[in-house]
This record gives sequence, C-alpha cells and structure tokens, in this order.
Amino acid sequence: MNFTATMIGAFAGFWVTHYSLLGALVGAALGFMFDASRQQQRSRAAPVAGGYIHPLFALIGAVAKADGRISEAEIAIAERLMSRFGLDTEQRRDAIIAFNEGKQPEFNATVVINELRAWVGHRRDHSFTVLDVVMETVLAEGEPAPEKMAILRQLAFALRISDMELMALMAMKGYAWNATGGGQRGRAYGGGNGGGYVPPHRNTQGPDPYAILGIQRDADDRAIKRAYRKLISEHHPDRLGDLPEDMRRRAESRASDINAAYERIKAERGFK
Repeated sequence: MNFTATMIGAFAGFWVTHYSLLGALVGAALGFMFDASRQQQRSRAAPVAGGYIHPLFALIGAVAKADGRISEAEIAIAERLMSRFGLDTEQRRDAIIAFNEGKQPEFNATVVINELRAWVGHRRDHSFTVLDVVMETVLAEGEPAPEKMAILRQLAFALRISDMELMALMAMKGYAWNATGGGQRGRAYGGGNGGGYVPPHRNTQGPDPYAILGIQRDADDRAIKRAYRKLISEHHPDRLGDLPEDMRRRAESRASDINAAYERIKAERGFK
C-alpha cells in the first residue's frame, strides 16, 4: 500500500500543532485512513483475472456473424487469440462455447458488452486493450460491414471511449475513419446500410500521426504534448497487471505507435 498521505498527514499535523508529537500522530492516522481508502478503491477497480474470457469471445463471435456469415479469417483469429492468451483446457472450452453462443441469431451483444464493462471497471488501459482485441475481428476482412462497426462503437461507448479515441485506434491499425460519416452514434447501433455509412479504409499514405494522437492538425504545440502524455499514460503496458502476454504486446505496440506519431509531428513542427 502507498503511504504518501500518511506521511503528509504526519508532517502537516506536526507543523500545524507547532511541532507536537500528538499532532503528528493524529495527522498520520488521518492520512493512513485516506491511504487505506484509496487502496480499497484500487482493489475493487482491479479486473478479475480471466473474467474477460467468456464475454470477450462471445462478443467476437457476435462480431464475426454480424454480417450474416463467418469467414475463415475470423475463425482463425479466434483460434489464434485462444493460443496467444495461453488459455488452459477448461478456459479454451469456455471460449469456444462463448464464441458459438455469440454467433447465434438471437444473441444479445449488449449483455456481454455490459459484462465487459463491469470487468474493466474504471481501468481505461484495460478498455483500450479489449477494444484492440475486438477490432482485430472487425477488420479481419478489410473494410468492415456497418453491423460490425455498430457493435464496436457500442462497445467503445460502454467502455467510455470516445469516437475520436476509437478513430485513433483505427489509425494505429493503418485505417482512416471519420466517425461522423455514418451519422449519429445511436443510429449506427441500428446496423444496416443506411445513414450514409462510410467504412474505415486502409490509409495508403501510412498512419496519420495526428489521428493517432487524437488531435486536429491545427492543434498548437502545447495541446499536442498534452495529448501525447495522456495517451502514453493510458496505453503503457506496465499498467496492465497480470493480463495475458498478448495483451501486453498489444499495449507495447500501441505505445510504440504513439511515440512514433509524436516524434514525426515534432520533426515536422520543429519543437522539442
């Protein structure tokens, strides 16, 4: 447990009471209560190990079948994820069952999206990783159908990830996408081909560094630095705890993309 507040409280109590030992003890006690409360909040926020397996693979199955068929590429991705996550026999069986549940016509994706939101809690670093995994299936065949994007956007919204941040994740995958091109977010959930849907497409000129940082090209240098620091903090692999190595590698890849985008913008603008 971190005892920062305990030490600050002791010092403050010692100083406020004009160097009284009793004041220091009272201040330390109050600080300790704050530290203990913070630790309890962190414990509650920490996702349960393995708790993502069933809802995640069920959602992957739903995404794969969203356009009416499941391709060999999408099946291969699901199998590859099971191997990369290092699932044991029982976990792999659960993942297969979940994937098959997700591809059923009557499957309700909202249920497992809510389960993933509960598992993630307030951990944005875990939210980005879950989106990264699901996005692999969404983009399995290139430009995704609107039904697949509708599920992805619903997941992002549930995990408190904005369209701008989702566009940044797409840019890291080499795709350009304008979230406003498909109408309002709520309408996108309905699926179908209406609403002027424009799918994400491969960026032939390479990843857009501004899109990766989630900023406009006319942003000033201070805004660019602020966006970079925020993203690196949220995508740093050391924050992921005991998640599978594959998820840590994804975070490392995102952090590398963010660093590369920032360095490219710095070189173009000439600031340090």
